[in-house]
Amino acid sequence: MKKQTFFYRNGVSLVFLSLFIMALLGQAYSGWKEHNEELTEEKAAPLNFTTYLHTGHFVSATFENFQSEFLQMALYVVLTIGLRQKGSAESKSLTEKEDVDREPVAKKDAPWPVRKGGTWLFFYSYSLSIVFFLLFFASWGMHLYGSWMDHNAERVIKGKLPEGIGAFFIAPRFWFETFQNWQSEFLSVFSIVVLSIFLRQKGSPESKPVDASHMETGK
Repeated sequence: MKKQTFFYRNGVSLVFLSLFIMALLGQAYSGWKEHNEELTEEKAAPLNFTTYLHTGHFVSATFENFQSEFLQMALYVVLTIGLRQKGSAESKSLTEKEDVDREPVAKKDAPWPVRKGGTWLFFYSYSLSIVFFLLFFASWGMHLYGSWMDHNAERVIKGKLPEGIGAFFIAPRFWFETFQNWQSEFLSVFSIVVLSIFLRQKGSPESKPVDASHMETGK
């Protein structure tokens, strides 16, 4: 049998982690340049790169995207438990029971919470959605905080008094930023669910077999 390299065993996570780091660095650098241009136009002193990373401009932009992604995944994990889409590669079977629905068995190679049982097993059984929702709420809070800081920095530059976070929370700006991200994530999930009914990608686990019927549900 051919020896499996570390990259072969972990290629998906390594590639996406690398893409994430490169994209985050690109965002940070371009955001720094853009923010300094805005400061210069307002006759304010530009910031060095390290200082910029602590500004509301960077924090808001970063966590604005994080929170929508984690919300998308949390809802996708939870809603696909009970909801179905006929013909979609992303749906559970309309009629047959799936492996993910079976009751956990405390076998020798099962994760330790399964072998432990009780409360540990209960929380482990729902740990994926729990962690995604926790990441969403943490990112949502950081987005609110960063956007509020950026808003007040803009007000100070223009000679206005800062606003409290409560007043900012009910203002349109934060919710405009929030909803414009949420709608794009919901559209992307809708797209993969529906397009996988009729379109194929040979070799991808996110697609049905190329010769599968359009109305065949699941992989």
